[in-house]
Amino acid sequence: MERIPILRMGKHLLVTIQIDMQDQTALQLQEDLAGQIEKSGAHGVLIDVSALEVVDSFIGRMLVSISDIGRLLGATTVVVGIRPAVAITLVELGLSLGGVRTALNVERGMAILDGGRRN
Repeated sequence: MERIPILRMGKHLLVTIQIDMQDQTALQLQEDLAGQIEKSGAHGVLIDVSALEVVDSFIGRMLVSISDIGRLLGATTVVVGIRPAVAITLVELGLSLGGVRTALNVERGMAILDGGRRN
């Protein structure tokens, strides 16, 4: 099973999903991220899904779970790079990703994590 790398960028963590996620990979990412938030004391998590062409209902729910876990551990989560086809699929599946902050790209996502400021 592949693991998705989690990079530290100052007070934030960056996750760039470059593979089609299988259920087990998503579960491992959830566990790894929770551990990294605790270990690093990160204030924010940016998850870049721009390479994903398909997001099923399980992966959609996992993004919501990851966001909820981050919030409970004191970190804001922003998902960036959702493609139009993926957004349409999520809506058709009835998944609004309620509670998950989103942005069009990494730059806008970082601005959200930095409180609207870009340094």
